[in-house]
Amino acid sequence: MSHPEKPYRHRRIGGRTLAPETLMMGYGYDPALSEGSVKCPIFQTSTFVFKTAEEGKDFFQLAYGLREAKPAEEPGLIYSRLNNPDLQILEERLTVWDGAEDSLAFSSGMAAISTTLLSFLRPGDVLVHSEPVYGGTEYLIEHVLPQFGVRHEPFGVFRGAASLAEAVARGARQGRVAVIFVETPANPTNDLVDIAEAVRIAAGLAGPDGRRPIVVVDNTFLGPLWQQPIAAGADLVVYSLTKYVGGHSDLVAGACLGPERLVGPVRTMRTVLGTICDPHTGWLIMRSLETLKLRMTSAMKNARYVAEFLADHPKVGAVHYLGFLQEGDPQHEIYRKQCHAPGSTFSFDVHGGEEEAFRLLNHLTLARLAVSLGGTETLVQHPATMTHSDIPADRLAVMGVSPAMLRISVGIENPEDIIADLAQALDAV
Repeated sequence: MSHPEKPYRHRRIGGRTLAPETLMMGYGYDPALSEGSVKCPIFQTSTFVFKTAEEGKDFFQLAYGLREAKPAEEPGLIYSRLNNPDLQILEERLTVWDGAEDSLAFSSGMAAISTTLLSFLRPGDVLVHSEPVYGGTEYLIEHVLPQFGVRHEPFGVFRGAASLAEAVARGARQGRVAVIFVETPANPTNDLVDIAEAVRIAAGLAGPDGRRPIVVVDNTFLGPLWQQPIAAGADLVVYSLTKYVGGHSDLVAGACLGPERLVGPVRTMRTVLGTICDPHTGWLIMRSLETLKLRMTSAMKNARYVAEFLADHPKVGAVHYLGFLQEGDPQHEIYRKQCHAPGSTFSFDVHGGEEEAFRLLNHLTLARLAVSLGGTETLVQHPATMTHSDIPADRLAVMGVSPAMLRISVGIENPEDIIADLAQALDAV
């Protein structure tokens, strides 16, 4: 949310605009409000005391949209299901990397996605979405939203998949296309979707009142460093903050970012559903934001070494690593246009099938056999039987997710140690 300029919200020194990694150290936090503490304390409270009854009335009227905000007025603290100092500061800092006007923190990535979609979809609407997507998102789209009368049309970049334009055309014949949801890169195949193209197609559906489908991008795989969907034209960006932003495999949280006019309805839905992040988790994420660039850069560099090792190994087939995209490939054109780096999560196929993949997993000693990604440690998992196990095998096969595929999230260990672990595990395959 936009705020009046205050010393702890300065983004410039002289003529220089401060870098995001610098702003992560204190942006949005006034030590004078917390006994001079260098770091923001944890405001572990459920409710807040009003100075007067009139102030309580004022705060509630603004929180529930019963009146317009006064010039330079900020929401008052009421109850931690609505707001909390830790979360207000966190949400200000989250806007920096993505260049967003406003942001919201949630109790999980799925809470962010579910709350956002429920804010804009109504019975009879159509959701157009990329595939594959994270397994939890897929379940929401396939099994939950239809119970509320929401239809969906998928598109993808794999062989035989409908294009985005085709999916939108089919959806428009069924009802109002309200949302285009894009996960790029896709989990677990690393397929890319052209965000600018999604925005262009959405604009083509604008009605006489100017309303059009909103474009929502799940940017979890590359995080706010290596891809900024808002700069590419997306309306809203969602994250599992559990992954790179949290980055230590010790918390679960999510976020939604975008312009105030669109984040506002999501904020109202979050208040009603109670999907807000808790103060302690918000404090942990602020801690993590201070090292986000260091961690993501280190992991990204490590991933290049690991991907090159796997690509040269005789027991490994395809390596689905964005850094291997070649000139002339349509995916490379998208990558060059909207991505800044290949990230550190990718998939690879071992020769054989599930048995060989499991044998590798069972022989790992340094890398952890666990789901999730973006932590400081290297994690490896089997998408077909784990994160995407609720998707029928025939559909997974069409998407390119085979029983031989493994997904690796490369951490910040010494890259030669990660490679040594993979080498000995591959020897057992």
